[in-house]
Amino acid sequence: MQGTVDGFSYGVVTPLVAYLMACLGGALGLRCTTRAMLVAHSWRPAWLALGSAAIGSGIWTMHFVAMMGFSVKETPIHYDKPLTYASLGLAIVMVSVGIFIVGYRGATGTALFTGGTITGLGIASMHYLGMAGLRLNGTLEYNTFTVAGSVLIGVVAATSALWAAGQVRGFLWSVGASLVMGLAVSGMHYTGMAALTVHLHSAGVTSPGDSPASLLAPMLIGPLAFLCLAAVVVIFDPLMVTGKPDRLRVEHKPGVPAGEVSHHPSRRPQPRVGRQQSHHSSRTPQNR
Repeated sequence: MQGTVDGFSYGVVTPLVAYLMACLGGALGLRCTTRAMLVAHSWRPAWLALGSAAIGSGIWTMHFVAMMGFSVKETPIHYDKPLTYASLGLAIVMVSVGIFIVGYRGATGTALFTGGTITGLGIASMHYLGMAGLRLNGTLEYNTFTVAGSVLIGVVAATSALWAAGQVRGFLWSVGASLVMGLAVSGMHYTGMAALTVHLHSAGVTSPGDSPASLLAPMLIGPLAFLCLAAVVVIFDPLMVTGKPDRLRVEHKPGVPAGEVSHHPSRRPQPRVGRQQSHHSSRTPQNR
C-alpha cells in the first residue's frame, strides 16, 4: 500500500522559514569564506572553519525545519536521534573540505570545481542521511532520476556560491548570492522529497524513535545559537561588511615595516661609513 505523502502540512510556513535558514547559513558562510581570502594565512583556517560550520548548520536546520511540514497520512513519523545529528556532522565535515580547498587554492579552475562538487555532495549527503533517520510504518523508495537531479542542483548551487565567495566583495552582492544559494538548497531539498515514495507495511506496527516535537528544541536552539554567534562576528568585523580587498595590504603591513626596518640599518651605516672614510681621507692629507 502506498502512503499519502504531504510535504506542506503547515502551508507556506515551513518552506519559508526553511528558506530563510538556508539563506542565513549561506550568507554567514560566504562572508566568512570571503574574509578568509583577504587575511594572512595564520587567520585563514579559523575563518574557513567558521564559514563551514555556518553553512553546514544552516542547511541542516533548513532541512529539519522543512521536515516539520512533512507527514504521511496513514502513519505517524518519528526520527532516529543518532542519525539525525550524524547528518549535521557529515554536512559540516564535507562542506569544510570543499571550502578549505577553495580557501587555499582559489575560487577558480580545478579548485573551484573540486570544492564545489564536494560541498554539493555534502549538502545532498546530509539530506539523504537525515532521511535515513526517518522512522515510520513503511519503507522509503526514491526515483533515481529525480535523486540525481537533486544532487546536481546541490553541486551547481555549491559551486556557484563558492565562486561568488571568491569573486564578490560587496556586502549587497554577497547577500544576493546567499539568497540564490538559499533558493538552490531549498530547491535541492524539495526536489529530493519529490523523488520519495512511501510504501506502508501492515497496520498496527509501531515505529521506534524520537518524535519531531522532542527533536525540535535541540534542533533549533543549538544551530540557531551558533548562527547568531557567527552573525555577531560578521556584524562587528568591518571588513566582513565592506569586503574590500585592499584591506589585504593592511593585514600584511605588520610584516612590511619589519622588512624596511631590517633594511634601513644596513643601508644607513653604509653612507656613514663612506662619509667617515671620505672625512678620513680628506683630513689625512691636511694632517700630513
